Amino acid sequence: MTQAPDILCIGSVLWDVIGRTASHMRVGSDVPGRISRVPGGVALNIAMTLRRLGMRPALLSVVGRDAEGDDLIERCGRMGLLTQHLYRSEDLPTDIYMAIEGANGLIAAIADAHSLEEAGDKILRPLADGRLGTADVPYPGPIALDGNLTEDLLSEIAKSPLFAAADLRVAPASPGKAERLLPLLTHPHATIYVNTEEAGLLTGKRLDGSRAAAEALIARGAARVCVTDGGRPATVAAPEGLVTATPPEVMVTRVTGAGDTFMAAHVTAEIEGASPQDALARALSVAADYISGETSL
Repeated sequence: MTQAPDILCIGSVLWDVIGRTASHMRVGSDVPGRISRVPGGVALNIAMTLRRLGMRPALLSVVGRDAEGDDLIERCGRMGLLTQHLYRSEDLPTDIYMAIEGANGLIAAIADAHSLEEAGDKILRPLADGRLGTADVPYPGPIALDGNLTEDLLSEIAKSPLFAAADLRVAPASPGKAERLLPLLTHPHATIYVNTEEAGLLTGKRLDGSRAAAEALIARGAARVCVTDGGRPATVAAPEGLVTATPPEVMVTRVTGAGDTFMAAHVTAEIEGASPQDALARALSVAADYISGETSL
């Protein structure tokens, strides 16, 4: 019997290949460390945290009909994620992300998300064909949306009746893709999750701190934003007001997926009815546990 999701996660579902070392690194460094392959991608990272926090997320993405895709779907199923709405492509391979992290943070990363980009709106079919909704009766629940989607598809989503009733939670995949979110910035039901660098790219301004960044985004027409700034205070803002909170101080052991973890924890806290201040504090605490390695992958 098909389970009904209580939140949708739309975007990249792939394998993360992460090399981590305790050494500081620079260009040309060759150091010992550990290399792992784990399920990843912004949408999947969000979904994994949502599930760990008690939610029942469904994935909307593309996964190839290859060995890597079969392995990935099997892993997702074991974690309790709903995969029946994934688009399985015969000719597109399962996407992959590769990153190197040192003691001084993320050194370099390459995202091979070409299959997600080429699949386009095929991943949205369950929202239109009655499985999750239709244009006349759109999906009414929360949706986590990943900035790895193409600019054209994000622009289509911004005006699509399929998303007219949803509580949209939108995250950029990286600063380099932040400007893809511009069509969604003024969506009346969207909360935009960014860091201060990404906020600067969206507003075209140099911004000092999350409060200034949040205020600039609201002035730019955003309905609601959540801005993080590393270990400095984070801010959630809407036209009616804002709240701020400072992250706990922790030893940084990993960074890939931290923003996705924060977003998932914040969404969960709000769905459970937490106040704006408590939801922000809870999300920062969950993200700090992840960054410090206290939370398992």
